[in-house]
Amino acid sequence: MMILLAVLFTAVVGLIWAKTKGKAIPTLVIIMLAFMGLCFAGVIAFVNKGENYLAHQTLRWQALEPDKITQYVSQGHTVFVDITADWCVPCQTNKANVLHREQVVNQLNQAHIILMQGNWTQSDEVIERYMGQQAVAGTPFNKVYGPGYPQGIELPKALMIDDIPKALALVNNTIAR
Repeated sequence: MMILLAVLFTAVVGLIWAKTKGKAIPTLVIIMLAFMGLCFAGVIAFVNKGENYLAHQTLRWQALEPDKITQYVSQGHTVFVDITADWCVPCQTNKANVLHREQVVNQLNQAHIILMQGNWTQSDEVIERYMGQQAVAGTPFNKVYGPGYPQGIELPKALMIDDIPKALALVNNTIAR
């Protein structure tokens, strides 16, 4: 892709040089090629912005076990709970925009964080019981438990990139309440 971009900009420079030497080259052609080059450069910059889009594959999810959350928190761990479903569009949006982003994955991959996921694509009694205890009817549902908040902090349905780092800091007593 970079070679194509270099060829395109070289062509623009060459056309400008030829036009200054008296060749009959329409200015609109030069402008359009330069515009195409800028658009192409923008796409390359967006695609290659340095983020690892496969980072989420390193997350160590375990099945939701609500009975173990209190035990983990009492041992000093942080527990991040994600209730999701394949058919849940907001869940998939949260994954794409937040949970699968490299900076969030890096925070969730810390040794003291336990990741529990309940996949509610199919009916599941454990998930239904947990959601009933939380007084929540549906997905998406995310909650973070930690020493600073053993009862947990429920995150918004539509996650923003800074929601998880803020909640992790709060439940671990690393920022003031």
